Amino acid sequence: MSPRKASRKTETSRIFSYDENIRQKNSVIAGIDEAGRGPLAGPVVAAAVILPEGLIIEGIRDSKKIVAEGEKKDLFWKIVNHAVSIGVGIVEADVIDRINILQSTKLAMKLAVGDLKLRPDILLIDAVNLPDINISQQSIIKGESVSASIAVASIIAKVVRDDIMLDYHEKYPAYNFKSHKGYSTQEHIKCINSYGPCPIHRKSFRRVAEVPLFLSPTPYR
Repeated sequence: MSPRKASRKTETSRIFSYDENIRQKNSVIAGIDEAGRGPLAGPVVAAAVILPEGLIIEGIRDSKKIVAEGEKKDLFWKIVNHAVSIGVGIVEADVIDRINILQSTKLAMKLAVGDLKLRPDILLIDAVNLPDINISQQSIIKGESVSASIAVASIIAKVVRDDIMLDYHEKYPAYNFKSHKGYSTQEHIKCINSYGPCPIHRKSFRRVAEVPLFLSPTPYR
């Protein structure tokens, strides 16, 4: 086994063991994470995932460490096929502009919890507290590197959001969302400066707000 594979195996074992220790007192755990807090366009997406006791999915780790799209999609389907329940919450750009990105992230997480088919005993959340939910919870900094339940939620949220951005690419092809998924890349900034924001841009974000709302030509009309 290569050193990289050995390291991944060790990380997978560690984060699943963390959840099993929590499960000794709280039998139903939901891990919660989001994707899309930083981009200039598109929604913030949160996922809540309940895994069965004793399950280990090899290769599970923080979605930010999974570079290959094929591996990410393969893990996504393994999670979907083995999870007890998956909830997803989506908050679009117009709401983000209205209530800010932190509150939108919390709203997406609450929607994800509400989308679950059963009530968890405890929520393990990546770096956020949800005070309006009457369920025991732990906010864990860099939680996707600590808890398997949060790690799988990060993968679900990331893949769902990426697929949404691919759909938006078909609607607004001039911005090439399939390449950067709405993040603040040089290419994306150049597109915004050339064409102005399109309807899914977060107009409250500085790099979008600096540009006139409509420039000519407007390629999405």
